[in-house]
Amino acid sequence: MSEPLRIGVLGGGQLGRMLLQCAANYPVVSYVLEQGNNPPASSLCDNFVEGDIKDYDTVYRFGKLVDVLTIEIENVNLEALFKLEEEGLKIYPRPHALKIIKDKGLQKQFYADNGIATSAFVLVENKAALSEHTSLLPIAQKLRQGGYDGKGVEILKSDADFGKAFDEPCVLEKLVDIEKEISVIVAKNENGDIAVYPPTEMVFDPRYNLVDYLLSPAELTAEQVAFAQQLALKVMTALDSPGIFAVEMFLDKQGQILVNETAPRAHNSGHQSIEGNYSSQYDTQMRLLQNLPMGSTNVIQPSLMLNLVGEPGHSGAVKYQGLAEALKIEGAYIHLYGKHETKPGRKMGHVTILGKDKTDLLKKADFIKNTLKVIA
Repeated sequence: MSEPLRIGVLGGGQLGRMLLQCAANYPVVSYVLEQGNNPPASSLCDNFVEGDIKDYDTVYRFGKLVDVLTIEIENVNLEALFKLEEEGLKIYPRPHALKIIKDKGLQKQFYADNGIATSAFVLVENKAALSEHTSLLPIAQKLRQGGYDGKGVEILKSDADFGKAFDEPCVLEKLVDIEKEISVIVAKNENGDIAVYPPTEMVFDPRYNLVDYLLSPAELTAEQVAFAQQLALKVMTALDSPGIFAVEMFLDKQGQILVNETAPRAHNSGHQSIEGNYSSQYDTQMRLLQNLPMGSTNVIQPSLMLNLVGEPGHSGAVKYQGLAEALKIEGAYIHLYGKHETKPGRKMGHVTILGKDKTDLLKKADFIKNTLKVIA
């Protein structure tokens, strides 16, 4: 009998945790590399290796333990991945695709070079260069590397805002007059089998610039759905790599759909798929890592995913207030990420709600949002 496939994951946060919950259904042996003695994914993997995912030697040695390697966060050592790939290790997404996506400047230029609709932009090296691009205002200034979950982004509406700008290499993006923000999850295995999820609609919390909740499927016309899915496929095709990708988009007030950013991994905008779709984004990721056929991405029932974040003014050992009351809601599925410390705005879990329509979903979500609190 052949040995089980050894799957390695760089990063041990909540995305890795949910992937490992799915991995338990397959004949694989899991390995996780992450710093700290108790990250969320560490208790669910077969083998936990404590180490820095940004360190060349650590990542290289970890890669030698496994048959296939994937990521749950972009901030990993690329040089080690290129070396491991050169030596024959299967890595999804491939390092060349990760290199493009990891740098928001390279990512935006990649869209322009491949005829992928995106907002107008320029690349600058420092704060002083902002004065040369006032005609682009209002803009979103994004750090080229290191930003995540709303961090590393400043909205500059006029030159009076330049004082709060980053003094680092950045992308300046013309602000889009947004009607909706949507996301399409797409995936491909080594054989070229493809999975495309229906678009989800994301609604953001302005306090933290994080997704407050999302709706699946998004309220779009059939033509908009088809266009968004084709746009996501175009991004994945141009990246030329197996893997799972979340392509975030803007639908503007004129009805145009533009690519905002791409994540080379499972994503917050696909969490609802665990209960809301026949094959979740994590099941799809497990399938592609094993080069198995893709599952059905069809929606089982309309769903809403509500992020659970640390309440303002609460830092320290976590407590979930109102958990018992929230669990009484029919169609509500609570996912806690196993983080022991909370702080304001930190993602601590999510709730997926299934319902008959948008009105039903929003009513249930409102109750849970006002009942279930993440406090210290």
